[in-house]
Amino acid sequence: MPRCHLHTAGAADAPLRAALGELRTALDVPGAFSAAVRAETERVVRAPRPPDDGWLAGHDATAVELFTIDPPGAPDLDQAMELARRAGGGFRVRYAIADVAAFVTPGGTLDAEAHRRVQTLYFPDGGVPLYPAVLSEDAAGLLPDRTRPALLWQIDLDAEGRTVSAEVRRALVRSRARLDYAGAQREIDAGTAPESLALLKEIGLLRERLERERGGISLSVPEQEIVECPPRPGSVSGDAPGGRSGSVSGDRSGSAPGGRSGGVSYTVAYRAPLPVEGWNAQISLLTGMVAARLMLTAGTGILRTLPSAPDGAVGRLRRSAKALGIDWPHHVAYAETLRSLDPHNARHAAFLQECTALLRGAGYTVFTDGRTPQPAVHAAVAAPYTHCTAPLRRLVDRYAGEICLSAVAGQDPPEWVLAALDTLPKEMAAGAERANTVERECVDIVEAALLRGRVGEIFDGYVVDVRERDPAVGTVHLEDPAVIARIEGGATPLPLGERLRVRLTQADPGLAKVLFAPA
Repeated sequence: MPRCHLHTAGAADAPLRAALGELRTALDVPGAFSAAVRAETERVVRAPRPPDDGWLAGHDATAVELFTIDPPGAPDLDQAMELARRAGGGFRVRYAIADVAAFVTPGGTLDAEAHRRVQTLYFPDGGVPLYPAVLSEDAAGLLPDRTRPALLWQIDLDAEGRTVSAEVRRALVRSRARLDYAGAQREIDAGTAPESLALLKEIGLLRERLERERGGISLSVPEQEIVECPPRPGSVSGDAPGGRSGSVSGDRSGSAPGGRSGGVSYTVAYRAPLPVEGWNAQISLLTGMVAARLMLTAGTGILRTLPSAPDGAVGRLRRSAKALGIDWPHHVAYAETLRSLDPHNARHAAFLQECTALLRGAGYTVFTDGRTPQPAVHAAVAAPYTHCTAPLRRLVDRYAGEICLSAVAGQDPPEWVLAALDTLPKEMAAGAERANTVERECVDIVEAALLRGRVGEIFDGYVVDVRERDPAVGTVHLEDPAVIARIEGGATPLPLGERLRVRLTQADPGLAKVLFAPA
């Protein structure tokens, strides 16, 4: 899970954009697709065909009234759903997942390129896709009013939201509507949503309650938008609050002087996730949990696993909570504390971002021949779980989908799937490491862009972490702007959990990460 989501817009030659371009080069991020990959993609999108003998005969599900729900402008539509009540009580979830295997020939040029890229990378100024746009944003995407091949899940739930039965099959589907989160939330809140959308709230709340019962957690980490813009008329450099606003509301922002000529400034706004985003995530989690159970029953699969957080990591978060003024009694579980937080509150938002540290260490566990995998549980989900709902953005999901199809059919997975299983965890780990590095470096660059031109200024903050072997070095969380950055240079140990005035000593995107010293 990313620490925060970043988006930026502005001139290509602005300092922030330039630094992001340099980061791409430094990390050897894949560039444009080769001519061979593009040529193969153009061929397969004209005649998609899954790698089995059954094709889609007899499995026309275009009558199912699916809808997609994503952030505005999302380019790759992996999932579409239809929600309904079952006769006699409970619910039926139909969840269509883009059938990428219908387009990617095992061992082909496109397949090899996907194994090289592993997953889509997200930069503030745009993504680096796993597959060419003609496939991921068109031919394989579940666009409205387009007939598409898909893996169609049917999951029946009881009146409490618990799984009763589940199956998946290949099908042709046709989405009816493309919704965004804000519009969907308005319809649900106003009571004007059609039943299928209205049920997303009912089912989502039931699944969240079950998540609490089993000890699972979901982090509502605010999204962050950074926008380059000219200074306001009559403003003087340095006269506005800088960096990330102390408010997390999407309609509040702060600005910082920037740009090498003094003519560029940056505004920022946090957007706390809407409730509908959590309900939508619960449908994806449900499918991943059901898919994991299918794999475990069949004896072959690849699980997404996460060990429990070590005591030291939890202890560090307790220190951060204290520093940020967050009440976390020792008798209250970590998951319950997270549920009590308000992502609209700036300090809570900062703490939620720090909490993602407990989700590090996730990996993939492969098992075959009926052997019991170890580990088998994802600690944050608090159940066996697998990645299977985002095949346009993540390599492993294509393989997980094929394993589930075989499990439901009572057959062994295809040979091309079995042949790839042993190396998939290592490939996915390398891809995740690159994605994490991109994320960390982008955060550093954005923070430096927000604060450039303010070196020497004094800020108020709290020391949220101190290096154990060098207590004069640690992490400071500013009150305004809400930046979390390194602090060093003092002659005495930092006062953990206490308020401290600090001086900005360096900040330049692409040249120097944000650094503070005690004032």
